[in-house]
Amino acid sequence: MSVVTLPRDIMQPTAVPARRAIPGSRRPAAEGNRLTSTVPRELVHRAAVAEVFLTGWSRTADNRFALTGQWPRAHSYFTPVSRHYDPLLTAETVRQVGTLLAHAEFGVPLGAQFLMWGLHHSVRPGRAAVGAAPADLELDVICSDIRRRGSRLVGMRYEVTFYSGGQVIASGGAAFDCTSPEVYRRVRGERRTATALRPLPAALAPAVVGRFLESDVVLSPTAEPLRWQLCADDQHPILFDHPVDHVPGMVLIEAARQAAQAIDPAEPFLPVRMKSEFHRYCELDRPCWIDAEPLAPNGSGERAVRVTGLQDGALVFSCVLGAPGTPGTGTPGSTR
Repeated sequence: MSVVTLPRDIMQPTAVPARRAIPGSRRPAAEGNRLTSTVPRELVHRAAVAEVFLTGWSRTADNRFALTGQWPRAHSYFTPVSRHYDPLLTAETVRQVGTLLAHAEFGVPLGAQFLMWGLHHSVRPGRAAVGAAPADLELDVICSDIRRRGSRLVGMRYEVTFYSGGQVIASGGAAFDCTSPEVYRRVRGERRTATALRPLPAALAPAVVGRFLESDVVLSPTAEPLRWQLCADDQHPILFDHPVDHVPGMVLIEAARQAAQAIDPAEPFLPVRMKSEFHRYCELDRPCWIDAEPLAPNGSGERAVRVTGLQDGALVFSCVLGAPGTPGTGTPGSTR
């Protein structure tokens, strides 16, 4: 069966027993004396501390957890959208939840590889406005379909509800398998040393995909309508936070967002709903073709788009995105 993995560090294996606390990482019980810091970056597979959005966690039941987090008022890539938080911050936070709990609560050693099969999110844009301070988050996480081989976790699903200011602002979830570094090396073989295409194909104009900077564009034009070539730069400091041997899943999600926007550059597309499925690795050194298909309206006024990625004729990922309303209705736009 083909698999795909989201961005992960190749760390030196270090056992982290289930339910073991990482000193200074869990949320202290005394709220009035709490000093906030991020969780260790290794637990969410990030090299840059600035890219860590979780600040603490605790177990509330056998398979239920309370996490805390924070979104910055401004981020270099997940930039605010008409004074609202970028919905893809939700997706990245959901991704970080899974790796944190796997390492800190389910005993997955650092160095294990995570194979992400699916990731989804839904955001309430009216409740996700950027305020006078960073957004402090309370996350309720329920894990299910927990699979073990002996005492070792090999995969699970989880659902996350996001609270801020006492209100539900978003929800999401994901499913993943995890494997040892040794198995990963056997599966990937010579692909582990592959490097990105050079030179990169010319990118679309940033305004076409709702971006300000050409370096943030991940699509290149083709002669076919609603088809683009992926042109992700593996030197990008956010999309490629650390060296990897394949295109990270969050880059594919960003490609889907940009493709949905590129259908009609003048019509802002805010992806408040996304459901992504990953089928195989997206290789760095092979062209990947991104196709978009507008879907029929669902009666609620939501605009929906299906985006797929093909590499060497095989399906790499698929994603359905939904955007609310139309410009002029009070719904935030997406041009950054």
